[in-house]
Amino acid sequence: MSFRQIIARYFSNHAETNEIHMDPLLQTHYYKITGEKGMALLESLFQSNPKYRVNAVSNERGEISATIIKGRKAFIVATVIMVRPYRTAIDFSVTTESAMPMDFGYSHKVIQQLYTYADKELPLLDNRN
Repeated sequence: MSFRQIIARYFSNHAETNEIHMDPLLQTHYYKITGEKGMALLESLFQSNPKYRVNAVSNERGEISATIIKGRKAFIVATVIMVRPYRTAIDFSVTTESAMPMDFGYSHKVIQQLYTYADKELPLLDNRN
């Protein structure tokens, strides 16, 4: 891990995934599903777990916003985009609520937990395809 990655990971209160990210753990994950199935899975996760509270769901935009209400508070935006039939990208943006401008990697950890759950439930595609 480079010095720049360490600074970005631990000395910020925000983490976000994208297709080309300097941290491989924060790269977009692609799944062999429809966009509707991805939205349904994430909505189910956020609604069934008492740790989360769903703020809004926009099927038209492919976004779900939720808040972590137990433990450390954080705001999550999940974006589900069907790139082509049965190739759907899921991205996350997590901002930790804290008095300090850093969360010591908590937002990064939340994204990893969300991807771990999605990877177990959905057929993962290789990012290069």
